[in-house]
Amino acid sequence: MRHDPHQSAPHSMSAESVLDMLESSPEGLTADRAGERHDEFGPNDLESEDGAHPAKLLLRQVRSPLIYLLAGAAAISLAAGKLIDSGVIAGVIVLNTVLGFIQEWRAEGALAALRQMAAPAANVLRDGEARGIDASEVVPGDMLLLEAGDRVAADARVIESSELRVDESALTGESQPETKEPSPVDEDTPVGDRRSMVWMSTHVTGGQGRAVVIATGMRSQIGAIAEEVRATGREETPLQRRMHRLGVVLGSLGIALATAVFFLGLLGGHGTVEMLLFAVAVAVSAIPEGLPAAITVALALGLRRMADRHAIVRRLTAVETLGSTTVICSDKTGTITENQMTVRRMWSGGTVFEVTGEGYDPEGTIRAEDGEALAEIPAPLEELLRGGVLTNNSRVREVDGQWRSEGDPSEVALLVAARKAGLEPDAIQESAGRIDEIPFSSDRKYMATLRAGLPDGGRRAIVKGAPDRLLDFATHVLIDGKKEKLDEERRAEIRAANERFAGEALRVMAGAYRDFGSDKAELSESDVETGLTLAGLWGMIDPPREESAPAVAASKEAGIRTVLITGDHATTALAIARKVGISESDRALTASDVESLDTGELADAALESRVFARVSPAHKLKIMEALKDHGHVVAMTGDGVNDAPALKGADIGVAMGRSGTEVAREAADMVLTDDNYATIVDAVEEGRTIYSNLRRVVFFLLATNLGEILTLTGALVLGMGLPLTAVMILWVNLVTDGACTVPLGVEPRHWNVLKEPPRDPKESIVNRPMVRRMAMLTPIMAAGTLGLFHWESQTGDLQHARTVAFTTLAAFQWFQALNARSQTQSVFSIGLLGNRWLLVGLGVAVAMQFLVVHTPLGQQLFGTTHLSSADWLRILLVSSSIWLADEIRKRLEVEKLAVAESRESNEIE
Repeated sequence: MRHDPHQSAPHSMSAESVLDMLESSPEGLTADRAGERHDEFGPNDLESEDGAHPAKLLLRQVRSPLIYLLAGAAAISLAAGKLIDSGVIAGVIVLNTVLGFIQEWRAEGALAALRQMAAPAANVLRDGEARGIDASEVVPGDMLLLEAGDRVAADARVIESSELRVDESALTGESQPETKEPSPVDEDTPVGDRRSMVWMSTHVTGGQGRAVVIATGMRSQIGAIAEEVRATGREETPLQRRMHRLGVVLGSLGIALATAVFFLGLLGGHGTVEMLLFAVAVAVSAIPEGLPAAITVALALGLRRMADRHAIVRRLTAVETLGSTTVICSDKTGTITENQMTVRRMWSGGTVFEVTGEGYDPEGTIRAEDGEALAEIPAPLEELLRGGVLTNNSRVREVDGQWRSEGDPSEVALLVAARKAGLEPDAIQESAGRIDEIPFSSDRKYMATLRAGLPDGGRRAIVKGAPDRLLDFATHVLIDGKKEKLDEERRAEIRAANERFAGEALRVMAGAYRDFGSDKAELSESDVETGLTLAGLWGMIDPPREESAPAVAASKEAGIRTVLITGDHATTALAIARKVGISESDRALTASDVESLDTGELADAALESRVFARVSPAHKLKIMEALKDHGHVVAMTGDGVNDAPALKGADIGVAMGRSGTEVAREAADMVLTDDNYATIVDAVEEGRTIYSNLRRVVFFLLATNLGEILTLTGALVLGMGLPLTAVMILWVNLVTDGACTVPLGVEPRHWNVLKEPPRDPKESIVNRPMVRRMAMLTPIMAAGTLGLFHWESQTGDLQHARTVAFTTLAAFQWFQALNARSQTQSVFSIGLLGNRWLLVGLGVAVAMQFLVVHTPLGQQLFGTTHLSSADWLRILLVSSSIWLADEIRKRLEVEKLAVAESRESNEIE
């Protein structure tokens, strides 16, 4: 570039001077030049937040109360001359640090990939062609193409403007959008008043324009104050905060308990050093050290699974809220429906025809209403179809096996219908050259084109539009290939067909024509508002997605109600709602209902009708607020600029990734990359799975840790010898438990996830059922371990008795990991082999325990001795009792639930 834009004042320079300074042009940069500037200026990003650097992750593992306790234990062992114990504890520190580092590094990678998927985009001119690129690839000199809904990718000088308005509140705090224009302003004009400039991270609220980029990344205005305005990528959710508080409470209790155990052991005659190590081991048992890493991994990998199912979560709080969602307020077009208008019926020559096939794929046929195939297309019907092609500014073409459209969806539907009849739209349009056109307007309610190519050399005006308008303009109708006088009987027949189609929620459009001589060169409204010959009617609809009805049924089963909110007509909205199972109501609520009802009445009416038609984004906000005030947890979809307030206000704002504006995506908590209602239900399922996995991890860690503490304190209270040494306790707590914690956090979703009601958002993750379950199972763990220890102690071999107790306590964790997979379902019901990572973790834990017990090195390090087959049999029989007890409890709960459901069903009958 000839000059540094920062040293100039591009806002006060002419547009031509700015382009010259940037060595750019109205056609933008070439791809090669843009690549060079990307190398020179770097990516168009604000400086990323700290945290993902390997050294920082490693330091995070070391800065932990657990590591401090273990280091203290290692120092005490070393001072007492217990070199082996000290070495083992040091090894545990290294192993725990490495495992934590690997887990969080994987989680960081998954989150980074998600952030990349959710990165904003920009439309620019490259090599004179419009291209969509990642905003990070924008460079100085690029020509931005701006329109309503876009987020401005970089600081830029306006070159062209058509009613361009920009919301600059993110930069200036001014809530009213600013009008932008190419005219330069004074050099000393404040940033907020520079009408010739647009700024990075602001939003286009209206109009269109072009602007040449002058500054990117940290060189932009927003970059200059990046530390104040950039959003952190490490949002701590309420769940993470609660888990942190839980860890602090348990750690404090653990230290208090360890102190009590230390003095209790001294009173029992145990040595000071031995009890110091033992007390440290008790404190370590009380700290759920695997919880932070497990939560991080479960969230990160869970979010990755959601992204694989087309739902990108932008705010982690949405994961918790998804499980509590009770109402989904969904748009119709493109979310419940395909957003591909499809001709379903046609009337021509006094006959109704059916059209098969879905969407823009031309696979389909035209047949008689009774289903009989047509030997050939009747002349009046062919004339109607040709008219639909010749009054058309849209295109549909096949790209990589998918049919893509350009233009108005209704016009695309007419092209597809013609293809299904065997006509070639391109050939038809080429054979009848366009001479003039009257574009469609909401006032006229029709569009017309003047075409050449009649056999006699004449020209034909072809019209398509609202049936009532064209019927008023028509004097004749095409019957059996001939023009017939349009008398009242014929008019009544056509009106009846129109009403019938409309009653089936079809959008009805009429086609007609009028012939002129070869000298006709211009087309006026008076030419087509009289003397038309009606060719027929099209009845079209935007059909529901194939997956919408099953998704609505699944959401109902999950206790979630769907409310359809659309700007479309009530008849169409009701038809779609009935078809997919949202509502059976005969009446849709409208804008007047929303405005007249108070909050409570509106919420009740919304859940009764479940269909809103002809409403605006402002009404969506009021509906959402009414439902929230009524105690519901609401997910709200949106795609437009005006939907942003409703998306921000909803418990979960869901933006459309394909059709949605950048403003809507910025306001949303979650973005659907396929714009599909079914994806919202999939996201609810994944959100519930993530939360359930976190609850599994919490249950496993708390239950096993409490079981260990109960075992250790029980031995001292009962006056028994110490059943485990300090290094044995650390091994069980850190290695055996650690092998199962993260695998439980990635448990695959169970078959009954969407058969349970929404979770109460106020419910703690450690709820009453979990507390009762732990109260039942932890004494079994302690009693089994102490019972076998006491039994083996009768032989007088303390080393053997401790080895048995050590292995028994470890085995209890193995079976407890299987228990933790479900609160109510048997492990056989959810599939014994369903969680392969848990099977791997258990396999590693069993193998490592075997090595510790049966290898010379393991025996030397941990003070263990060889166990016989009979010892192993007793250990497995005793430790499996915790699994058997929980299976019996689950069976009783299932039977109790079945009885309750049976009673409820009988009462309803």
